[in-house]
Amino acid sequence: MTHAQEILENNLNYTLFSWSKQSGLNPLNIQTAKGVYLYTRDGKRYIDFSSQLMNMNIGHGHPRVKEAVMRQMDEVAFVHPGMITEARGNLGKKLAEITPGSLQKVLFTNAGAESIENAIKFARLYTGRYKVVTLYQSYHGASYGALSAGGDPRGIPHDQQGVPNIIHAENPYFYRCPWHSETPEECAERAANHMERVIQYEGPNQIAAVLLEGESGTSGCIKYPPGYIKRIREITAKYGILLIADEVMSGFGRTGKWFGMNHHGVEPDIMCFAKGLTCGYVPLGGMMVTETLANAFKDRPLPLGLTYSAHAVACAAANEVLSIYEDENLIENAARMGQYMEAKMAKLQEKHPSIGDFRNTGLLGCIELVKNRETKEPMAPFNATPTEMEVMNKVAAKLGELGLFTFVRWGYIFTAPPLCVTEAQIDEGLDIISKAISIADTYCH
Repeated sequence: MTHAQEILENNLNYTLFSWSKQSGLNPLNIQTAKGVYLYTRDGKRYIDFSSQLMNMNIGHGHPRVKEAVMRQMDEVAFVHPGMITEARGNLGKKLAEITPGSLQKVLFTNAGAESIENAIKFARLYTGRYKVVTLYQSYHGASYGALSAGGDPRGIPHDQQGVPNIIHAENPYFYRCPWHSETPEECAERAANHMERVIQYEGPNQIAAVLLEGESGTSGCIKYPPGYIKRIREITAKYGILLIADEVMSGFGRTGKWFGMNHHGVEPDIMCFAKGLTCGYVPLGGMMVTETLANAFKDRPLPLGLTYSAHAVACAAANEVLSIYEDENLIENAARMGQYMEAKMAKLQEKHPSIGDFRNTGLLGCIELVKNRETKEPMAPFNATPTEMEVMNKVAAKLGELGLFTFVRWGYIFTAPPLCVTEAQIDEGLDIISKAISIADTYCH
């Protein structure tokens, strides 16, 4: 048995794989990664067009993060979260500077789902209310509370054990607007009015928070039409409801600004983040609140806690990552490369009849494939069964064969490369995607 085979056998025999049946797996056996590329043990190179889980924003193998982690470990690796370190304080201060509005204090977590769990807890504690309103086509994490809050169908098998008092509303999904709106602005108004009706039906004085992604991610990059987020902010303020922004995927430059909410000029009461905070080099997340909310616990205990909250090594990694964003102008590059991606995709839409829609903000994008542009019949429906994924499975297989890694989900192909990507690398990735989409074109009618 070769070393590569031994690694494969150990992984398959002794570890479980997320969101997959456990038989018939053939995972990529990664040896090294650098920049926007992954290299397997058999020598094949893949361009990473989804930044792994939309988190490897600064690119793979950045030496500065490794050096920062080693420096911190030479001092102290871990202390009780009731103790303090320089890295923790510096990171908290920097986050207060870059986050919108008066967000001031952060509870550090290990990942995005924990941030959501603690945000929901905090909102209920602060308001004394218990219901939380979210959107159907959304994803907030895989723990019980976060999965219940999301509308992702992967949560359906867990629904009978789910967290209670989560209320879902329809998305402002202009391409497939539930209210058949003529313009994005009309869709925004109708979706916001629908949200307010849901709040009124559920009892505004029972609703602790509205939880929204800073910008839609794995549910299909459903862009908020102009005016929607501002209207939701007005509605939450009207009823004394907190607004929680889930910036786990959309935060830290992914959308071409520090956070998705920056595109809408809205200041949330609570913000959740993870992914791009450390870009996956070390696990770390956070739940950040305004000074007003934090002051509510000045004279009473805050009943939230995690063993590894504010882990010194993770905080050191995050401080370095935030410096890299600024030193290498990665957020500006995300905005610029996003515009380049959109221009190239416009040409691909002319070439491929199966491209129904392309939605993108910065470098958080999604191609939606259809069998018929007039009827918008999807190439695979939302929550597609395995038999309904035949075409998209062929597309996904061709992407891998040609050396591109990204997510193909239902009728969507995601385009979210690291923020350090170049025009030439976008061309390389889109050329592969174009070849794969040619398979879908043959199913159009």
